[in-house]
Amino acid sequence: MIHKTWTENHSNKKIKCVHTDAKKYTVANVLTVGKEYEVKNESEEYYFVIDESGKMGGFYKEYFEEV
Repeated sequence: MIHKTWTENHSNKKIKCVHTDAKKYTVANVLTVGKEYEVKNESEEYYFVIDESGKMGGFYKEYFEEV
């Protein structure tokens, strides 16, 4: 049940949102272009960050670049 403690996890890297041009999902409501986010968890395809809604969200890595 690691997902219950993700928000308190120490972040080991930061990423910067470079675009919100999603093909399938609307991400412009929860991500801001140019803003830096702390990575709380990471998988092969996704970064898990606390988005603009204040909740944990998983987003494709294509929206970000490492800082």
